[in-house]
Amino acid sequence: MQKTQYDIAVEQFQRAADLMKLDQNVQEILRKPRRILSINFPVKMDDGRILLYQGFRSQHNNALGPYKGGIRYHPNVTIEEVKALSMWMTWKCAVAGIPFGGAKGGVTVNPKLLSKHELERLSRTFFSLISEIVGPFRDIPAPDVYTDSQTMAWFMDEYSKVDRNNANAVVTGKPIIIGGSLGRDSATGKGVAVTVEEAARHLKIDLKKATCAIQGWGNVGSFAHMFLEEAGVKVVAVSDSKGGIHKKTGLWFNEVAAYKKKNTSMANLPASENISNEELLELDVDILVPAALEDVITENNARNIKAKLVAEGANGPTTPEADDILFKRDITLIPDILANSGGVSTSYLEWVQNLQHLWWTADEVDHRLTAIMKKAFAEVWKTSQEQNVDMRTGAYVYAIGKVRDAMEIRGWV
Repeated sequence: MQKTQYDIAVEQFQRAADLMKLDQNVQEILRKPRRILSINFPVKMDDGRILLYQGFRSQHNNALGPYKGGIRYHPNVTIEEVKALSMWMTWKCAVAGIPFGGAKGGVTVNPKLLSKHELERLSRTFFSLISEIVGPFRDIPAPDVYTDSQTMAWFMDEYSKVDRNNANAVVTGKPIIIGGSLGRDSATGKGVAVTVEEAARHLKIDLKKATCAIQGWGNVGSFAHMFLEEAGVKVVAVSDSKGGIHKKTGLWFNEVAAYKKKNTSMANLPASENISNEELLELDVDILVPAALEDVITENNARNIKAKLVAEGANGPTTPEADDILFKRDITLIPDILANSGGVSTSYLEWVQNLQHLWWTADEVDHRLTAIMKKAFAEVWKTSQEQNVDMRTGAYVYAIGKVRDAMEIRGWV
């Protein structure tokens, strides 16, 4: 029987819990979300039909602060998925050192089949139904798969009908004009690049001579490409859902962006060779950034990974079995809960600006984000070295320890 994402999340947690000899009472609390809201709601289509959709919001733990996590629209959204993602958000916020707990939500829908008006009605209905459990100091959603700043604007407007106090702080990832933060769009990719730079320093990798392959050229992968290029890294391969391209002399960010804008896929970029997503993972490069789907590095291909450093831009791209293989092969892996925490870190900065009604420049946001990422990396690196474990386990040990301490001081255990 295939493992669900929640099974993998619990297995990753259990590894660290066993290493820490974590109290059984704490383990019982942290294995499961505190609350799961499941709702079925009707949406009127443009042609007059009424369709029923299912949505979820999982709130895992709020010992460190209000729940925080995205809302996704995808036909494969399940309750098991949002449970796993909410748990990962708890650890991600703890690793980043920001005062949030973990949550995640989603609607089982293919948004590509809906008109803009249908999407707006779905968004407003869903958010009105979860408004009783969200709020600027309770649970702050954000964009995720197939949701964006426009979705957040609808959410915020809907919430303002029931509570006008700090309504713009109820979600992050909003348009700038209604309280969004500069630097939010590029934040996750920026965070990936910062952690790669920090790891390279420890591993004595000269970034100006390093090569990199990036699987997934969406928001995270494309901005990671841009920032790594700025750091001197030569990106030699990139891909999207339709396949990838490889060019030994390097793929300039602007070159790829311009070609992708004109074409439906990356295939046939001049002077490059077409490759599959699977082939990209096994290229002879120094740095590998899986920034697309979950479970792409498995026990079946982990022995073929040639990169010295792997930075998880996506959530859950590496299975626990692959983790073990990579660690034994002395390949350093920066886990998702560290590598891609730039997004939630900048969401925190947006939330702070909303509550203060004080806006920072792009440079100020960038400076604060870089400081958060560097500190988080240093703490995880230190823990993994002290415990002689891989960085994922080190990140979990560090994060779980912080959440446990917060639970104890609050009298929960």
